[in-house]
Amino acid sequence: MSADILITYFPKLSAIQKEQFEALGPLYADWNSKINVISRKDMDHLYAHHVLHSLAIAKVVRFKDFTEIMDAGTGGGFPGVPLAIMFPEAKFYLADSIGKKIKVVNEIVNAVGIKNVEAEQIRMEQVDRTFDFIISRAVTALPDFVRWTGYKFHRKSFNTIPNGILYLKGGDVKEELREIKNLKKRVYPLYNYFPEPFFETKSLIHLY
Repeated sequence: MSADILITYFPKLSAIQKEQFEALGPLYADWNSKINVISRKDMDHLYAHHVLHSLAIAKVVRFKDFTEIMDAGTGGGFPGVPLAIMFPEAKFYLADSIGKKIKVVNEIVNAVGIKNVEAEQIRMEQVDRTFDFIISRAVTALPDFVRWTGYKFHRKSFNTIPNGILYLKGGDVKEELREIKNLKKRVYPLYNYFPEPFFETKSLIHLY
């Protein structure tokens, strides 16, 4: 599948953004053949299952200029890299404990010419900074994620939704949400934005 699926849902992409998104496909294919950051059988679905999935966050909030965002447990750069292309004036900090994954992120960011990403090999709970938003794609059980990152966002918000955690997750989230007592919650089912079958069981969870 090509990058054209992105234009279906985000028709106002600039020429530079289109070029950058189109460049991701061959770059991830090349790097994934050396360092496995995406399931090999899933590479054919890179744009739908990884890039578009990451951009679901952009359907809920349009990050304003100078918004600071941490992608905790970024893996091969999702959701941080697609969102950095989408919001070039926001600042993205991509953290992962596995060095070879951060190497792939840095190589792709440099090759595509993305200027608003800093990537570091570090465990998310060791990051000693605060941000406007913490984003992630189902790296662990949600209560654990909140324990490690729930104190890392500023309380003073300037975007259209309150600062907090934006967590992409599949399946039934009710049980995990019940365990989280100290934050407000909102769940956005992704099939409201993308009708592809892949998104039927996917949600974006906003904790704030």
